[in-house]
Amino acid sequence: MADFTVYPDQVLTQAAAARAVDDGMRAAGVALQAAAASVEAYGLAAVHIGLLEPVVVVSLAGQGAARDYRVMFNPRIVALADEKAFGPEGSVSMPGIEVPIERAEWAEIAFDSAEGHGETMRLEGFAARVAQHEIDQVNGVFFLNRLSRLKRDTAIRKFHKSQR
Repeated sequence: MADFTVYPDQVLTQAAAARAVDDGMRAAGVALQAAAASVEAYGLAAVHIGLLEPVVVVSLAGQGAARDYRVMFNPRIVALADEKAFGPEGSVSMPGIEVPIERAEWAEIAFDSAEGHGETMRLEGFAARVAQHEIDQVNGVFFLNRLSRLKRDTAIRKFHKSQR
């Protein structure tokens, strides 16, 4: 199993700068996919394995289905549904904590392939939620930042208590 960056490591608040896809990013993609598979994560951002790279892996399969990973370089959201829904989210960087987060029901994602070719993809439902979560992380936005201060503080206290 991979060693994951643990909250409150400051790297979780840093944005990874987009750049041309290179060997370092491709290596990060391979490591990220292996790390995700090792814990059956639905998605991961490179920062979760200690790499400040603009790389995510997202399972395109539905919740509960076998993982179908797609590595995305320089991912960005280009359109979001107006319709939103709450759903449970957690992070390998904060094990044991799961909170309801509001996200758009579909998202159009632009990203580069391993060869550096631009692609777009529309994701719906659970896969859209996972992509939004991981792209936030690439941009230095930890999922708890989407909560009210009270709910965020409660989740942090619960996490600290679980780590004792």
